[in-house]
Amino acid sequence: MKKIAYLFLLFSLICLIILPILSHEEKAEKQDLAKKLSAEMPKRTSPAYQRAGRKDPFRDLLAGRDAKRKTTPGGKPEMFLDDITLIGIVKARGKFTAIVTGPQEFPLFIKVGQRFSDGFVLSIQESRIILRKTKERGFPLFKPRDIVKEIHPEER
Repeated sequence: MKKIAYLFLLFSLICLIILPILSHEEKAEKQDLAKKLSAEMPKRTSPAYQRAGRKDPFRDLLAGRDAKRKTTPGGKPEMFLDDITLIGIVKARGKFTAIVTGPQEFPLFIKVGQRFSDGFVLSIQESRIILRKTKERGFPLFKPRDIVKEIHPEER
């Protein structure tokens, strides 16, 4: 039994010594092959263009200019107060939450103080919400305007 254990230990030591040597040789062969292939491959070059008084078709036309975005910097899509439609109002824990839809008809739960592209929610009452419009077409208004959206009693 001792002979089998000694042979097993001897065999495992030989494997531990030989395997790293073999893997190092394989890595060296792969590196040599990669060098040969890279020498044979043509180098990529950017197109050479002689203007000769013409416009450069490869120039970025929007370089240095901000493109008009459809989303705000935070990544949320723009929603304007005029596009909001009031669906319902819910009272939870003593506070009102309004359920509205935007131009794409997705429901949105809003609370007092929530901001939109051109204003914010001023107050929410039992049957109406009051929105304060502070901007018009991106420009601040001299005097903010309040927009009232109501739920009619027959719709409740």
